Amino acid sequence: MNSKTIAYGILRAVAIIIGVLGLLWFLYKIQSVLIYIAFASVISLMGRPLVLFLKKKLKFKNSLAVITTLLIVIGLFLSIFMLFVPIISEQGQLIGEIDINKLGDDINRFNQEVSAYFKIEKLNFVELIKQTDLMQFFDLKAIPNAINSFLSGFGAVLIGLFSVLFISFFLLKDSLLLENSLLVLAKKEDENRFMRAFTKIKDLLSRYFVGLLLQIIILFILYTILLLIFGVHNAIAVALIAAICNLIPYVGPLFGGVFVIILAITSNLGFDFQTVILPKITYILIGYLIIQLIDNFLNQPLIFGNSVKSHPLEIFLAILIFGLLFGIGGLIVAVPFYTAIKVIAKEFLSEYKIVKTLTKDL
Repeated sequence: MNSKTIAYGILRAVAIIIGVLGLLWFLYKIQSVLIYIAFASVISLMGRPLVLFLKKKLKFKNSLAVITTLLIVIGLFLSIFMLFVPIISEQGQLIGEIDINKLGDDINRFNQEVSAYFKIEKLNFVELIKQTDLMQFFDLKAIPNAINSFLSGFGAVLIGLFSVLFISFFLLKDSLLLENSLLVLAKKEDENRFMRAFTKIKDLLSRYFVGLLLQIIILFILYTILLLIFGVHNAIAVALIAAICNLIPYVGPLFGGVFVIILAITSNLGFDFQTVILPKITYILIGYLIIQLIDNFLNQPLIFGNSVKSHPLEIFLAILIFGLLFGIGGLIVAVPFYTAIKVIAKEFLSEYKIVKTLTKDL
């Protein structure tokens, strides 16, 4: 091997490294655009069955079906937002009417009753607040900066919402737009397999996201019934937050349960701990656990098993691995990414035995 060949190989390797680093830098700089595309893709996958229904059953034209679907999506999000507006307003009014001395007495009494019932050392909430440096959040000098940050963040949210809806419209209108855009990355001889894989992924993920939406609706209804029975304030909003927490597998229900218990305690802070608060918390916790069992043994197997055609053990291991690698975000995207990997493996690596075993139901 002569010196020219070695030099050419070195230059080629350096050029490849620089190209990869440049691509990663470019993707990092446009990460917000990639997030918009990801959200738009999810909306298009969830809205796809509705678009097909409007076109086939109600004979809507393509553009009208897409616009109707997006209006329904916008209406859904607006309904959720409007659900919280009166609650935030009510909480603001309640905060303004709080008697600080009475609140302090209620907290101290609750602290004493809990300590006496469980026979533990009394917690000093004042010292706890000092240790966590919570007072730094009440620095009046920081208020102008907080207002500016809020206004700039609100503008960014508006731009993001418009971008997501704009991209979603064209993804729903032209179902092959994303496939054709990504087809440039495939070799000529692999285009047919690439299209089959992408169509299969789109179909499976569409069913998965629709099933996920159905799961949240079912949990929302069950949580609302539970919280209304035990008189938790703002039961509908609390139930919605707890249901949305279930988007994060395994960890989300834990966060939702803690949130529900905290709200249940604050809703009954002035009552006796042993005769009122503890029994109510116990019943709410039992009801919450029963709902989680219903979700784990009925909802999730139907959604994960039938929509993405994967064994529950596969799903569990995929979620566990993605969670360890990428944290909370990995838990959320584990199922869609694992499904995409399985479909691609079936199309391009079907000669391997392990791939045949894992993808036999696809």
